[in-house]
Amino acid sequence: MALISLEEAKTYLRVDSADEDALIGSLLLSAGRLCADVARLTDEEYAEVAADPSGDDSTELVSIRAAMKVAILYALGYLYEHRDEADHHDLVLTLRSLLFAVREGRG
Repeated sequence: MALISLEEAKTYLRVDSADEDALIGSLLLSAGRLCADVARLTDEEYAEVAADPSGDDSTELVSIRAAMKVAILYALGYLYEHRDEADHHDLVLTLRSLLFAVREGRG
Protein backbone atom coordinates (compact mmCIF):
# COMPACT_ATOMS: atom_id res chain seq x y z
CA MET A 1 0.00 0.00 0.00
CA ALA A 2 1.17 3.53 -0.74
CA LEU A 3 1.04 6.30 1.82
CA ILE A 4 -0.98 8.46 -0.56
CA SER A 5 -3.66 7.03 -2.82
CA LEU A 6 -4.29 8.34 -6.32
CA GLU A 7 -7.58 9.82 -5.12
CA GLU A 8 -5.86 11.62 -2.22
CA ALA A 9 -3.24 12.93 -4.65
CA LYS A 10 -5.88 14.19 -7.07
CA THR A 11 -7.75 15.90 -4.23
CA TYR A 12 -4.53 17.57 -3.07
CA LEU A 13 -3.78 18.72 -6.62
CA ARG A 14 -7.41 19.75 -7.16
CA VAL A 15 -7.76 17.56 -10.24
CA ASP A 16 -11.30 16.34 -10.93
CA SER A 17 -10.96 14.37 -14.16
CA ALA A 18 -9.25 11.08 -14.92
CA ASP A 19 -7.37 12.63 -17.87
CA GLU A 20 -4.09 12.89 -15.96
CA ASP A 21 -4.32 9.78 -13.79
CA ALA A 22 -1.30 8.13 -15.42
CA LEU A 23 0.84 11.26 -15.02
CA ILE A 24 -0.23 11.80 -11.42
CA GLY A 25 0.36 8.14 -10.62
CA SER A 26 3.86 8.35 -12.06
CA LEU A 27 4.66 11.56 -10.22
CA LEU A 28 3.28 10.06 -7.00
CA LEU A 29 5.62 7.08 -7.29
CA SER A 30 8.55 9.40 -8.02
CA ALA A 31 7.66 11.67 -5.11
CA GLY A 32 7.43 8.70 -2.73
CA ARG A 33 10.76 7.28 -3.83
CA LEU A 34 12.44 10.70 -3.66
CA CYS A 35 11.12 11.31 -0.15
CA ALA A 36 12.20 7.83 1.00
CA ASP A 37 15.68 8.50 -0.38
CA VAL A 38 15.91 11.93 1.24
CA ALA A 39 14.67 10.45 4.52
CA ARG A 40 17.32 7.72 4.20
CA LEU A 41 14.74 4.94 4.50
CA THR A 42 15.64 1.51 3.21
CA ASP A 43 13.11 -0.30 1.04
CA GLU A 44 12.08 -2.37 4.08
CA GLU A 45 11.67 0.70 6.30
CA TYR A 46 9.64 2.50 3.63
CA ALA A 47 7.42 -0.56 3.20
CA GLU A 48 6.79 -0.55 6.97
CA VAL A 49 5.96 3.16 6.92
CA ALA A 50 3.69 2.76 3.88
CA ALA A 51 1.85 -0.29 5.27
CA ASP A 52 -1.71 0.01 6.49
CA PRO A 53 -1.57 1.56 9.93
CA SER A 54 -2.46 -0.85 12.67
CA GLY A 55 -3.63 0.15 16.10
CA ASP A 56 -0.34 -0.89 17.70
CA ASP A 57 2.04 1.33 15.69
CA SER A 58 4.73 3.01 17.73
CA THR A 59 4.62 6.77 18.25
CA GLU A 60 7.79 7.03 16.17
CA LEU A 61 6.22 5.19 13.22
CA VAL A 62 3.10 7.37 13.37
CA SER A 63 5.32 10.47 13.42
CA ILE A 64 7.43 9.24 10.49
CA ARG A 65 4.30 8.34 8.52
CA ALA A 66 2.87 11.85 9.05
CA ALA A 67 6.11 13.57 8.03
CA MET A 68 6.41 11.36 4.96
CA LYS A 69 2.84 12.11 3.88
CA VAL A 70 3.42 15.85 4.07
CA ALA A 71 6.71 15.56 2.20
CA ILE A 72 5.26 13.32 -0.51
CA LEU A 73 2.32 15.65 -1.07
CA TYR A 74 4.69 18.62 -1.25
CA ALA A 75 6.97 16.83 -3.73
CA LEU A 76 3.98 15.69 -5.78
CA GLY A 77 2.58 19.21 -5.97
CA TYR A 78 5.97 20.63 -6.88
CA LEU A 79 6.61 18.05 -9.59
CA TYR A 80 3.09 18.47 -10.99
CA GLU A 81 3.16 22.25 -11.10
CA HIS A 82 6.77 22.53 -12.33
CA ARG A 83 6.91 19.53 -14.65
CA ASP A 84 8.49 21.61 -17.40
CA GLU A 85 11.00 23.58 -15.36
CA ALA A 86 11.48 21.88 -11.99
CA ASP A 87 14.47 22.87 -9.88
CA HIS A 88 15.24 19.48 -8.37
CA HIS A 89 18.03 20.86 -6.20
CA ASP A 90 15.62 23.30 -4.56
CA LEU A 91 13.04 20.52 -4.16
CA VAL A 92 15.55 18.24 -2.42
CA LEU A 93 16.65 21.03 -0.07
CA THR A 94 13.05 21.64 0.95
CA LEU A 95 12.44 17.91 1.42
CA ARG A 96 15.54 17.69 3.62
CA SER A 97 14.04 20.39 5.82
CA LEU A 98 10.65 18.67 5.95
CA LEU A 99 12.21 15.28 6.71
CA PHE A 100 14.99 16.48 9.02
CA ALA A 101 13.72 14.55 12.05
CA VAL A 102 13.36 11.36 10.03
CA ARG A 103 16.82 11.79 8.49
CA GLU A 104 18.48 12.43 11.84
CA GLY A 105 16.74 9.49 13.46
CA ARG A 106 18.19 7.25 10.72
CA GLY A 107 21.73 8.72 11.04
